[in-house]
Amino acid sequence: MKSAMMRQRIKPFMLPIAMIIGVVFYKYMHYVEWTAPYLIFIMLFVAFCKIRPSEFRITRLSVLLIAIQILGSAGLYLSLRTFSETLAIGCAICVFCPTATAAPVITGMLGGSVSRLVTYSIVSNVTVAILAPVFFTLCGDGDSVDFIHTMLKILSRVVPLIVLPLICAFGLLYAAPKVHEAVASHQSLSFYIWAVSLCIVVGRAVSYIMLNHQNVMLMVELAAGALVACCLQFYVGRIIGRRCGDKIAGAQGLGQKNTVLAIWMVFEFFSGHQVASVAPAAYIAWQNIINSAQLYYKNKN
Repeated sequence: MKSAMMRQRIKPFMLPIAMIIGVVFYKYMHYVEWTAPYLIFIMLFVAFCKIRPSEFRITRLSVLLIAIQILGSAGLYLSLRTFSETLAIGCAICVFCPTATAAPVITGMLGGSVSRLVTYSIVSNVTVAILAPVFFTLCGDGDSVDFIHTMLKILSRVVPLIVLPLICAFGLLYAAPKVHEAVASHQSLSFYIWAVSLCIVVGRAVSYIMLNHQNVMLMVELAAGALVACCLQFYVGRIIGRRCGDKIAGAQGLGQKNTVLAIWMVFEFFSGHQVASVAPAAYIAWQNIINSAQLYYKNKN
């Protein structure tokens, strides 16, 4: 009993602790970086064991969120490009990139609908993969983008981490229901796995920033832009979610982003503006500060 109470008290502070560890030991994170995909796979597998196939439906919430994600990123880029092309790319990619693979875990902990969030996560990731070549062309890199090749490349990075754990979870449901039930009853495990993954992600982001700090003022602007984009997306997502019956799924679906994929897309497709990756790198910190605050107040109440 005491152990359970201790874990409950510590849980809201796990994400900040994980971020601090990642910052302090960033030089060593490349040694364990290879474990991140496996940790995410296990984390999602545990979370997906909580839902049933019949719960998957594309609802009005998914349609509205994806519209904000795509149109918002295009509008943000067009409005900022007159000030700085790099700033415009960095901020726009923070809105354009899909929902984070860990979003269902946090959504479940906050009391939101995991099935709604997983449905939107799949819609978000597939839509980004299909529209990414169009988005990159809009941003001025059209000459270097092959539509089919780019789409398949992004799908190959996001689909296995989302679809395969889902297939495994549903397969276990029918093949071994008792084992499935046992896994589903240990949802807290996915949260602690996410905390370990967060250490690695933050460490690698800090490592990049430390190696590329030649334009400090631009990096500050990118980090500030990411903060504004992060707060707005959580806020707008919550408003839309409230109107659609699930403010938590709306906020996490729009606000919690796959920033690792965003950083990779900047490096892969914007060779002349790689410093723009500081924006999604900073977004990692902002979104997890918000997540930590939400978990703290959820636990307190």
